[in-house]
Amino acid sequence: MEHDARYTVAFTALLCVVCSALVSAVAVGLRERQEENRQLDRMKNVLAVSGLVEPGERQERAEIQRRFAEGLEPRVVNLATGAFVEDVDPLAYDQRKAAADPDTSRPAPKNPARVRRLPEHAVIYLLRREGRVEGIILPVEGMGLWSTLYGFLALEADARTIRGLTFYEHGETAGLGGEVDNPRWKALWAGRLAFGDDWRPRITVEKGRAGTAEADPYGVDGLSGATLTSNGVTHLLHFWLGDHGFGPYLAAYRQGGGGQAPGSERRRDR
Repeated sequence: MEHDARYTVAFTALLCVVCSALVSAVAVGLRERQEENRQLDRMKNVLAVSGLVEPGERQERAEIQRRFAEGLEPRVVNLATGAFVEDVDPLAYDQRKAAADPDTSRPAPKNPARVRRLPEHAVIYLLRREGRVEGIILPVEGMGLWSTLYGFLALEADARTIRGLTFYEHGETAGLGGEVDNPRWKALWAGRLAFGDDWRPRITVEKGRAGTAEADPYGVDGLSGATLTSNGVTHLLHFWLGDHGFGPYLAAYRQGGGGQAPGSERRRDR
């Protein structure tokens, strides 16, 4: 009986070791594929907000990669200075991970968007045609009612007119705050103005209906029954377009033109 018990314990322990090894091997084997899928999803969202993919259009992996490579130039930006950062791979850089790491981020000042930490660097995307910049795509995030909304804001080459807005991850209530995914609501953003004449962020999700882009350039229809989510979208846009977000880069872009921010920097080893 004692021999059987020892055998059972030994067999169970061996089985646990083998299973753990198999799980670890699968996780390591899938890590590269998971990273590829993460990059592909990011490419799809950037293509969509830039207008290089039509709403609802489905494309194979190779076509997505081709369109992205031909039309978009990812660049790493220092949020504090607005300068481009060299020797950091923009496709491999994980901005969320960097924001969570105290060594690569700093506490954000108190803000209505409830952004808690700011990464030292962020990735932007320049939409280019025949060498000319036709748009700038910026990552944005901030709190809605229940969740952090993660998305992209696309600006025209003037760095003021909105080209599009999309959110690719959130946990807002379906039919209410979740209407940020509604194509009809997203279509309202094109042609609106992100900044006033003083280059301070002015775009606002209004309570109720807004006018046309010509009559009400700084307003977008509110989400029915989702005031807090609507306010959250306004807050996050103002934050990332402001001095603590991409304000320094956009100011440098306006001064330098052509998508070139004055000056670049090398990453300093910590």
